[in-house]
Amino acid sequence: MPLYEGLTAAVEKTAVIFDLGTVYTKVGFAGECQPRAIIRSEVKCTKTNKVIKVFEQTEDDELYDTLIDFLHVIYFRHLLVNTRDRRVIICESFLCPSSFRETLAKVLFKHYEVPSILYAPSHLLVLFTLGINTALVIDCGYKETLVLPVCECTPILKGWQGIPLAGCAIYKRLEAHLLENGMVRGHSVEEKPLSSIMGHVQEAVLEDIKVKTCFVCNFQRSAKIKESLLDGSAVKRPPPPPAVEYPLDGGRILAIDGQIREIVCEVLFEQDNEEKSVATLILDSIIQCPIDFRKTLAHNLVCVGGTTMLPGFKDRLMSELKNLLERPKYRQKLAFRNFKMHSPPSQPNYTAWLGGKLISKCSYRLLLS
Repeated sequence: MPLYEGLTAAVEKTAVIFDLGTVYTKVGFAGECQPRAIIRSEVKCTKTNKVIKVFEQTEDDELYDTLIDFLHVIYFRHLLVNTRDRRVIICESFLCPSSFRETLAKVLFKHYEVPSILYAPSHLLVLFTLGINTALVIDCGYKETLVLPVCECTPILKGWQGIPLAGCAIYKRLEAHLLENGMVRGHSVEEKPLSSIMGHVQEAVLEDIKVKTCFVCNFQRSAKIKESLLDGSAVKRPPPPPAVEYPLDGGRILAIDGQIREIVCEVLFEQDNEEKSVATLILDSIIQCPIDFRKTLAHNLVCVGGTTMLPGFKDRLMSELKNLLERPKYRQKLAFRNFKMHSPPSQPNYTAWLGGKLISKCSYRLLLS
């Protein structure tokens, strides 16, 4: 065998990192500082020619076929590598169903013949990026917000909390407000209500409006808005932010009122009938943990997920937590009075992927120990 072929065989190729999310999937190589591609978790079925969302498949046979098509797009359109040469690291949520995990492994081993697969918990991978052992990970994504305490690299499963308040809840409220108050201007000067043109707003449009125009207002402003709504007085309500215009298909322009821009994100912090919100999840999770770790967890908060990228989210969350600590329910059980939040070295939507990249540099013997 020639010398250069022996040298090539001795060098191990970098692993492929998958972070499969409900809406977006992050893929890339271990030697890169960010994902090679961030794509939607959907694929056009070769049999029916319809776009199918990966995580909406319930039957194992249908999921198997969907994953084959989805991984084919990833490998041969975005990564452009031979599947047999690269080991795979998959960042998974601790709530990932076993059936999905087994079907995904079956597709990778049987159909694509990958050499090895490593499933790594995404909440632990987040800590790898910061070099810490103990933290409270807040994952606010599309369907739900999950809070998981990790102490000395060990998840405390009895302390995890979850609530179906995340990006999907914002989309529903945004759509309701737009259909009720949104005005559309076409080629003519006359404005028409959005509800007279369409009865449903596509989720891709709602997502684009949320990212480009919406924000989370501060705690003091939110309190004044709630007070004015309770009193029914518009005098106490602070002046709204400026309205913006959003282009729609066909040359139409959607006018988005300033009040809509700031109130749609309040759904994350409004307590429901059970007095649950994103902020209460954090305190309830800390209470479920051993008393020796509570202060350490409060001083090591880590926010990940695409919804946490909203402007003003982290500042509002900190204010909500400090306000909740003054209530008797939490004041009697928690001795600390302040919180501290880490800033991961990446965008919150692919922090877990970055942790998977770091863990790929460790040997399997070290990982197993």
